[in-house]
Amino acid sequence: MKSIVARSQKVHIIKRTKPTIKPSYLSIETLHSVISPGTELSLIGISGEREIALGYSAVGIVTECGEGVDDYQKGDIVACYGAPYVGHSECLVVPTTLCAKVPAGVESKEAALAGIGAIAIHALRIAKLEFGETIVIIGLGLLGQMIAKIANAAAYNVIAFDIQAERAAMLREEDRICSFSTIEEMESEIAKCTKNQGADAVLLCAGGKRSTLTNQSLEWVRTQGKVVIVGDIEPDFPRNLLFAKEAQILISRAGGPGRYDQMYEKQAIDYPYGYVRWTEGRNVAEYLRLVNDKRINVQSFLTDEVDFKDAPAAYDELVNKKSTALTKIINYIV
Repeated sequence: MKSIVARSQKVHIIKRTKPTIKPSYLSIETLHSVISPGTELSLIGISGEREIALGYSAVGIVTECGEGVDDYQKGDIVACYGAPYVGHSECLVVPTTLCAKVPAGVESKEAALAGIGAIAIHALRIAKLEFGETIVIIGLGLLGQMIAKIANAAAYNVIAFDIQAERAAMLREEDRICSFSTIEEMESEIAKCTKNQGADAVLLCAGGKRSTLTNQSLEWVRTQGKVVIVGDIEPDFPRNLLFAKEAQILISRAGGPGRYDQMYEKQAIDYPYGYVRWTEGRNVAEYLRLVNDKRINVQSFLTDEVDFKDAPAAYDELVNKKSTALTKIINYIV
């Protein structure tokens, strides 16, 4: 089988041995996978002489079920999430804890975004917002846009910001989302919506390591408000303002409970539903429900497609900023 990897700051298609099925795993023939520019371009940049597998969100058809699998059968279309089990590869072998069946009302390309959806959902769960509260989303790349759509579906008061006017404009098509490309306009909206109290939470979805946005985010939250770090930003907050507001600084780690847990992922041992309500796998399923029920519309993310064989050129476009697309959908079956 063929897979996409980064090596020497370039993207390559290589041949690999097809992984063997294991108990509680599914063998999946990939239909589509999604490029996550923020994560994957960073990996390309640090690849050096190492070979790093790219990708973590995909959809495909079950071709074989491992021993002990009762909830899936051959021919099922499933969304799956989480490296190293999921990547840009013609065939995937994935633990069932990282999979969810795709409902009939969800297009396979929409389902390919399930990993991004799970990360977005978990970020909102970390914020622990209540009905009617105000959330500010900073950085409107693929993940920030997804968070904004899901927050809007959850009936939060959503204010979004990105320095790129075209990205801010994308969200203006959504009812009830206020989206801006200047700090002054965004701050004015926060003041108006909260009667100068400040937002309940700010989600930082931008990159840039030591960004000035970290300091500013504390100015935008209310007393005892929350700042959730979602993007690749280095925590660097002034103590005085943090102390004065008694604000909380939180970090959202990927798609939910279970991520990086060897028992949950590698051994495919699920957490008890009654004790861990929302695992990364259940967040994947929740994203699919939101799409199926028409609570969110992700069609704006599906505008750029590329065949698997042409994927290296697509990465070059993203690296060299020749593409304004938020992501690219890789198609495996032409």
